[in-house]
Amino acid sequence: MKTTLTEENYLKALFHLVDHEGKVTINELSKFLNVKMPSVNNMMKKFAEKNWVIYETYKPLKVTEKGRREASLVVRKHRLTEMFLVKKMNFGWENVHEIAEQLEHVHSTIFFDKMDEILDYPKFDPHGEPIPDKDGNIIAQDLQKLSNCKIGETVVFTSVTLSDDAFLNYLTERNLLLDKKIKVVKIENFDKSITVEVDGKQEILSRKATDKILVKK
Repeated sequence: MKTTLTEENYLKALFHLVDHEGKVTINELSKFLNVKMPSVNNMMKKFAEKNWVIYETYKPLKVTEKGRREASLVVRKHRLTEMFLVKKMNFGWENVHEIAEQLEHVHSTIFFDKMDEILDYPKFDPHGEPIPDKDGNIIAQDLQKLSNCKIGETVVFTSVTLSDDAFLNYLTERNLLLDKKIKVVKIENFDKSITVEVDGKQEILSRKATDKILVKK
């Protein structure tokens, strides 16, 4: 039986919220989805019946391997769509999230497999996030927040944790794009804002921004 649009939105939320043990609370899901707790509870009982989660009253949910795979496949559709829009339709990385939100609910596996083939099987989406493969497997990355870097370090901008249009426009205006080398020049003691150097030009970034920029050495 095909998953519903609502179920897929819950699955995607599970993907983004689970901790390293595969656990997430009802309260976290409620806040993330802006859905009332009783509705989340009812949906998670249905997920438990499908063996997507282990549900016990007053305990965190445990996402099963089957649930992890289902969630990864929804994310796969979303990230492949974003990549297709950028690489084949020339959309900016700041303009693809909302469109992908709509197309990710298409149920045709062949459609997304063909998209994957046309793109030559990309490993990452336009925001640097890994694209799950056809089996729901995902590449592990060893990344850190730019806010955790030290003065003098030079790192490579690899991914963002927020694909909000306003944030991506903020980065684009400052020439902060994926694969750019970023040198940490100064860190303010007062508000932890960071002065960085990119392509010979310096920019001051807020702590709010540097928390959402992921880099590698």
